[in-house]
Amino acid sequence: MHEMSITQSVVDAVVARLGEASVSCVRLEIGRLSGVVPDSVRFCFDVLCSGTSLDGARLEIDEPSGRARCRDCGAEFTLDDFILLCPCTSANVEVLAGRELRITSVEVV
Repeated sequence: MHEMSITQSVVDAVVARLGEASVSCVRLEIGRLSGVVPDSVRFCFDVLCSGTSLDGARLEIDEPSGRARCRDCGAEFTLDDFILLCPCTSANVEVLAGRELRITSVEVV
């Protein structure tokens, strides 16, 4: 489960940046095309925060849809899964958004 190592990296980054400051909330953006399962990150977050300055912190996750542009017809469209097909049925698409994986904000008490 790569979500464990991803979540550990998030916790480590926040602790490295804020030290022992008590954190009340961490907000992440995990795009629907990132390959990361938000529910797994939520589970791992609670486990990995224990004993750190993030212990008891809330985790909020925004899950933006993917966006793509068809290289054949030029249409832009949204994607919620990994089936990269334009409504015109072309698979010749460029992914514009949806692969994000970032910390968007942290609240300190």
